[in-house]
Amino acid sequence: MAIEDNPQSRVKYGEELRRLREAAGLTQEELSQRAVMSRTHIAHIEAGRRRPDVDDARRLDQVLGTGGFFVRFLPTLDGRKVAEHFAEAAELELQATVIRQYAGTLVPGFLQTEAYAREVLGSGHPAKGIEERDRLLVTRLERARILDDFESPQVWILLGEAVLRQMIGGPAVMCEQLRHIVELGESRRIRVHVLPFRVGAHAALEGPVKLMWFQDLPPVAYVEGLKSGRVWELPSVVRQCEEVYNHALGDALSHRKSLALIRSVAEDYEHEAQ
Repeated sequence: MAIEDNPQSRVKYGEELRRLREAAGLTQEELSQRAVMSRTHIAHIEAGRRRPDVDDARRLDQVLGTGGFFVRFLPTLDGRKVAEHFAEAAELELQATVIRQYAGTLVPGFLQTEAYAREVLGSGHPAKGIEERDRLLVTRLERARILDDFESPQVWILLGEAVLRQMIGGPAVMCEQLRHIVELGESRRIRVHVLPFRVGAHAALEGPVKLMWFQDLPPVAYVEGLKSGRVWELPSVVRQCEEVYNHALGDALSHRKSLALIRSVAEDYEHEAQ
C-alpha cells in the first residue's frame, strides 16, 4: 500500500516549493531542467495537486539548497491509504472536470455501493484483515463524494456487459449496485453506456482506461492491470487512449438502452434474491 496525501498539507508543500523557487530566482522551467523533473510535474506539486516522491524531494533540496527540507516535509503529507499504483490517479480524480472511464469486469470504484465494495476489497490476495478492509472501504466510499456536485465532474462510464453479469456478493448485492447506477444515470448525474456481449471484439479489450480532463491542466489517461497502473501525460499516448475509448463507445448501447438493460438485469437479481 502507498500513502495518499493530506490535501491541506499538500497545498502547503506546494506553496513552500513555489516560495523557495522564486526566492532562488528560478522559473518552473529552469527548476525542471536542473532537477530533472517535468515542468508539468513541478506545476502540479506547486498547485497542491500531486505529492512528490522521495527522489523528487531530494532533487528539489539539492537544486534549491534547502538542506533536506523537502524530504523532511514528506511525512506531513500522510493521509489515507490507497493501492500504490492508484495513488496518483486518485489525486487527479479529485481535480478532474471530466471523467470518461471504461470498465470491463468491475463497477468503477467511485460508483460502488458499500456492500459491493466490501466484497471486492475482501476478495484480493493475500487476504486482508477486517480492519484493513474496512479502512480501504472508507476510502473507497469517500471517492463517491466527487459526485456530490451535480455539475462537475462530468462523468461518462462505459461498462462491459460482464460488469452486470459477474455476481459480486450475491444477487441482493448486485441488485442494489445496479440500481444505484441506474439512479445516477436517470438523474443525468452520469452518462452510462454498456458494451453488450454480442459486440464481440472491441477496441478496449486490452483493459480498463480512465481519461481525465482539468480546468487548467492538460488531460491525462490512467491505464491499469493486475496490481499495476500508470498515469500517462504524454499527449500522443493520451490521444491514443481517447481513440480507444471512442471506438469502443461507438459499439456500445445508447444511454437510454443501457439503463434499460441494467434495470432489467437488476430485476433478475431481485427475483433471484427472493
